[in-house]
Amino acid sequence: MTLRLRPYNADDETAAVAIHESMLSDPFPFLLDWESMKSWSEFLQSNAEQRQGLNPSTYRVRGVQLGAFADGELVGRASLRFELNEFFAERGGHVGYGVAPAHRRNGYATEILRQALIILRAEGVERVLVTCDNENVGSARVIEHNGGVFESIVPAVESDPIETRRYWIS
Repeated sequence: MTLRLRPYNADDETAAVAIHESMLSDPFPFLLDWESMKSWSEFLQSNAEQRQGLNPSTYRVRGVQLGAFADGELVGRASLRFELNEFFAERGGHVGYGVAPAHRRNGYATEILRQALIILRAEGVERVLVTCDNENVGSARVIEHNGGVFESIVPAVESDPIETRRYWIS
């Protein structure tokens, strides 16, 4: 498998937006913050600013959103966080990943997380927190396959009604 994580560019708009729209019924957004953007160029600028740590918020810290491309085709994405705030330290972790429905069960999620770990370590993150919904057995397997050691389950709360599994990868 040839899979590469890389920043989105101007040529990726059609494929990325199509995958995002195909996943609107999922509780998992493909393009983070896309709904608040007016254009693809604004989305790309927002990603560049996030890489610099600009405009932090509860759901945004210094990090980057990367497309996952297999043989040149967009199949998934990774959102990497090089630091953790209170929200990410409890529920979000250092990395989120997703695979487009048409490309699931091909090993892409495992490879996306493997490459994400390399990038996070290059940014100085030595101990990586990875989380998933408690009921997401597939994601739990991906994390464990990449060396994730289960720590705990964060109970559901009103603002996030889903239990969250927490794993650490050293």
